[in-house]
Amino acid sequence: MRNGSTPVDPGFDVVVLGAGLNSLNLTIAFHQQYGMRATTVVRTPVAMNEHTVTSDLEVVGAGASDEDVRDRLLELAARRPAGRPALLLTNADSLIDFIDRFRAELEKHYLLAQVDGALLARLADKAEFAEICEGLGIGTVPTVIVDFSRAQEPDWNGTAELPWSYPVVGKAANTAEYHHVSFPGKKKVFFLESAAEQQDLVRRLRASGFTGRFLFQELIPGDDTAQRSITAYRSSRGSVTLLCAAQVLLGEHTPDALGRPAAMITGSHPELLDAAERFLDAVDYVGFANFDVKVDPRTGAECFFEINPRIGRNNYYVTATGESVARHVVEDRVHGREIPPVRVSEQVLYSILPLRLVLSYLRDPALKRRVRTVARTRLRNPFRYGPEGWWMRGYATVSGLNFVRKYRKVYPRPTDTGF
Repeated sequence: MRNGSTPVDPGFDVVVLGAGLNSLNLTIAFHQQYGMRATTVVRTPVAMNEHTVTSDLEVVGAGASDEDVRDRLLELAARRPAGRPALLLTNADSLIDFIDRFRAELEKHYLLAQVDGALLARLADKAEFAEICEGLGIGTVPTVIVDFSRAQEPDWNGTAELPWSYPVVGKAANTAEYHHVSFPGKKKVFFLESAAEQQDLVRRLRASGFTGRFLFQELIPGDDTAQRSITAYRSSRGSVTLLCAAQVLLGEHTPDALGRPAAMITGSHPELLDAAERFLDAVDYVGFANFDVKVDPRTGAECFFEINPRIGRNNYYVTATGESVARHVVEDRVHGREIPPVRVSEQVLYSILPLRLVLSYLRDPALKRRVRTVARTRLRNPFRYGPEGWWMRGYATVSGLNFVRKYRKVYPRPTDTGF
């Protein structure tokens, strides 16, 4: 039996597209704030979404086309009583694009909280993001942009020498575009040790048919603890109502998940929040946003890497402080009310990893002491959300053990670069 109280009817519905922790952290936020069960729509079932008390699962099928998913959303809308509002949210880049593509049909039945296609395309491109930051005086990492659509042109820079010493970092400018290509050794982020490795990657990208822009960046030193995450919400009325920042303690290190934070500690980061608010206001952003930042240990400079046009996979670090992310989008889109801006400074330790594993990777004694202190009373894991039943608690334990094995294999000890 699931260990959850009878769901409350808040007078509106929430539909979340996508599987896994991306959607689970969102449905937890609505359950905690409103006592409600959301509906999670997936192509393929994922166990954590099947067993959570925070949502009901709607399975479209592994072979479902985008049109099939759209039709299922419209069917769900048709089941609602006339006039009952419903939010449609997602936390995956490809599904953000999906919602935008079918916006004209979906927004007749759902309240949406995301920017339009033109701004999505601009922000999804990490190169565009860097140009906007530069214009606003926000620090970014030195970058060379290689446009593979110009690979046949004589002045193409794909074979040119990079201006920094190795190692360097490589990543696609647009993750949704990169998602559709396949080649041997494909990763989300590349750590390139030499010019030969960099040129080999260029050849593989070209052979795969990739025609997007690829970024090569100077490696900013510092292990995972040099990274910062910022979660924000800017209302449809033009006010940034939510800002929260956290220091990453340990990120995932498997090739397909490199860069995803797995343990973070929240706190006060006023300069980071000021810069994030300045950026969101400058582009007239609407909805949730997540910024990736790294602090250069050589200078203390804050380098903004990218903005994700969604709330971010690990958004439970905000809800765990007591400031529900759900409240901001509901007040804005469902109730049409402006609320006072909130800047979260409460300390919470968010972790989907065993505490002992996290502590073993912390090399700064002061940070380790702080983490231990916060963990005594404010350690939060979404898989251990109170109303969940025995299955999710067991999953938290098994998942933690699996992470221990993964780190031993792919990242057995912390390094000066995080790679």
